[in-house]
Amino acid sequence: MEPENLDLTPQLPASDTTNYAAAEPASAAPTPEAALASRTDFARLTAQAEAIRTEIGKIIVGQTDLLELLLTAVLADGHVLLEGVPGVAKTLMAKLLARTLQVPFSRIQFTPDLMPSDVLGTSVFRQNKGDFEFRQGPIFASVVLIDEINRAPAKTQSALFEVMEERTVTQDGTTYAMTEPFLVLATQNPVEQEGTYRLPEAQLDRFLFKLQVGYPTLAEEVQILNGHHSGFGGTNLEAVQPILSAADLAALRQQVRQQRVEANILEYIAKLVGQTRAHKALYLGASPRASLALLNGAKALAALRGRDFVTPEDVQFLAPSVLRHRIMLTPEREMEGGTPDEVVKQIIQSVEVPR
Repeated sequence: MEPENLDLTPQLPASDTTNYAAAEPASAAPTPEAALASRTDFARLTAQAEAIRTEIGKIIVGQTDLLELLLTAVLADGHVLLEGVPGVAKTLMAKLLARTLQVPFSRIQFTPDLMPSDVLGTSVFRQNKGDFEFRQGPIFASVVLIDEINRAPAKTQSALFEVMEERTVTQDGTTYAMTEPFLVLATQNPVEQEGTYRLPEAQLDRFLFKLQVGYPTLAEEVQILNGHHSGFGGTNLEAVQPILSAADLAALRQQVRQQRVEANILEYIAKLVGQTRAHKALYLGASPRASLALLNGAKALAALRGRDFVTPEDVQFLAPSVLRHRIMLTPEREMEGGTPDEVVKQIIQSVEVPR
């Protein structure tokens, strides 16, 4: 028996009113105007960063790269260790940077007899109420300057572990959260070793950057002398005006977090840090925290330079500051006079740059 004439045309359900004939591709290419509109505008960020440079420049001569790295750390929400010989304005730079931020500031002078309670705070018995009250220490501030951090013993150094990483202080079973922003700026002298203690590796790893503060150039030192001779020198901190409030800084950091980072840049960062774990001149390589530090720092640096995307040059510029305190040379390399910066330079030259 022959089948009846059947209509084999696909039938749509009565409830389906989709216009299939007019369907557009799922991912249409954006127009040039739309692509430009989606880009982040860092004009306000760069203007405020320039205002901070101007304020600090009223007192500090030169140190442009150092200041750029400090601003990068502030935007990346990371702590900074400043290392340099006495008299190169490490402490002054940290105090001036703190003055440009309209947030609470405290300074702690580390000494060999300093106790953890002198930093974190202590519980005081209140006789009228019959209980203990926690009195916050100087660490409870938004910007904390720790001068000569390597002069305190390991017991006091370990008190900083929790607050630097987790942004909390635990005392007598109670956890106290730090207010945002929270930034530690620490200084140390690499030359004088009497009465100093080596910082634990776990503490060094909590610093986003280790910055080396060098001598001024001849022209900069002449400018310093001319300023003092003419009566315009000195350290009048009152001349520096605050630029950013806590809310302003939070908004800028949010912008930085939204930076575009291509997949090949992420792989480049991972390869650079991975090479520190395989290099024959290194006894200790960098941890994954170093990779995160490179990523966050590169985002902030690109924003400071007015770009909404990260380039390999941003990563290369920050690599020495991020890695020099996180790697350890072998004894043989140290005896040969090698330095961590030389090894970092070799690693940068050995890893292929993405294009």
